[in-house]
Amino acid sequence: MSQGIPNEPNARAETALVRGLAVVAALGGLLFGYDTAVISGAVGAIDHNFISPRGLSETSAGSLSGFAIACALIGCVIGAALAGPMSQKLGRRGGLLVSAILFMVSSAGSAYPEFGFLGIGGEGPEALSAFILYRILGGIGIGVASMLSPLYIAEIAPPRQRGQLVTYQQVAIVGGMTLVYFVNWFIASQGNDEWVLSTGWRYMLLSAALPAALFFALLLLVPETPHWLVMKGRMDEARNVLSRLSNKAEARVVLKEIDESLHERSAKLFAFGGLVVFVGIMLSVFQQFIGINAVLYYAPLMFQNMGASTDSALLQTIIVGIANIVFTLVALVTVDRWGRKPLLILGGVVMAVSMLSLGFLFNSHNVGTAALIAVVAYIAGFALSWGPVVWVLLSEIFPNPVKGKAMALAVAVQWIANWFVSLTFKVLDGNSTLNALFNHGFAYWIYGVMSILAALFVWRYVPETKGQSLESIQHLWTKKSAELDGSARASSKASTANAL
Repeated sequence: MSQGIPNEPNARAETALVRGLAVVAALGGLLFGYDTAVISGAVGAIDHNFISPRGLSETSAGSLSGFAIACALIGCVIGAALAGPMSQKLGRRGGLLVSAILFMVSSAGSAYPEFGFLGIGGEGPEALSAFILYRILGGIGIGVASMLSPLYIAEIAPPRQRGQLVTYQQVAIVGGMTLVYFVNWFIASQGNDEWVLSTGWRYMLLSAALPAALFFALLLLVPETPHWLVMKGRMDEARNVLSRLSNKAEARVVLKEIDESLHERSAKLFAFGGLVVFVGIMLSVFQQFIGINAVLYYAPLMFQNMGASTDSALLQTIIVGIANIVFTLVALVTVDRWGRKPLLILGGVVMAVSMLSLGFLFNSHNVGTAALIAVVAYIAGFALSWGPVVWVLLSEIFPNPVKGKAMALAVAVQWIANWFVSLTFKVLDGNSTLNALFNHGFAYWIYGVMSILAALFVWRYVPETKGQSLESIQHLWTKKSAELDGSARASSKASTANAL
């Protein structure tokens, strides 16, 4: 949207409406975080009920357990890949409605896989197949929401607020994670460890149905984005939505900008060069390779490795969740002031120091308060930067004609990287040889090195987009593409001249 500042008497109402729509869309992020982290409370139950009775070897059991815990990420890849065409056909709002339905089905099915809500069930260890299926369905919902929630917000937000409003998505993600940590701890406190392994874990997974139902109901009340309406030729509806989001004069300007930016409606993925696609993909890869979801998924296990009891581990996980929220709120007020690039570099440095320190603490068997401080510092560095800012950049760096395709690809790659990290962590952390050498510290050293590489990548390749309209960012990549083409042609001419 354009840079103009509303000056009509109803400006506050317009701003409140934009923020309200952003909050509703961000609930997709809350479900994203809730469904992602709810599994942390059920890790022991999955092993107890579905893995241990099979009598597998250490490596096979670790691999199957890691797959069962991380299988939702397969669905996330599918959902992210489907989100692009789904957003084109059904709209941003329509796709989010589908994700809400998938969340509800998944929460009920994964809590009671024996019942076979989709005709697939089983008893005891045999119910694992149904459990995996329902978790994958939930993952599809996460994949869809992870792309469409920030996209919806970016397309209704004015440039001066877009970074902050898209950050609502990350606030909601970490809010969902922290909420479910409290829910898991509360449910676990209702009985002993045996009860949690037999029954409590079901209530944990089933609890996700409640926020999913709320999300579905609220989505019925919000409009479609102006960008999608213009894309479908529904100009009057787009004008009406824009008039509600800003003053009429600004609405006319923005409508014209959107229409002009969408004149290449079927542009190929690399129509604006390969650099923008490469940057989007690598931001997604680094966001996962720094190890955040290994820490969040397995936080209780990590604290148990430090010697904490089950109840104490869940309480320490809550501390991690609170730190996640607090520093995401810091990002909320700094992303449009400091800029995207400085935050990403700062966060990379903080995470590198924290993870390398944590690895050394594990290796030296010094896993007391210092280790907890290292984990909290790591979470703070991520929440301040790579958590929210990557989503902001993914929602704004891709030119409009290729946004759906490019963002779907970047988010799909992100979930593939997430799955890889989540699966390999359980194998690395459960390897007796590595643990004999490094006492659970090896994986954290890897994440520390990746954090350094992530900061260097941002410094070298990522442009600053603070305060720019989506349309002007499109021109930025067009210019960069032309500069690269010009440099290539000049190099070619020089080589030809030298040859002659």
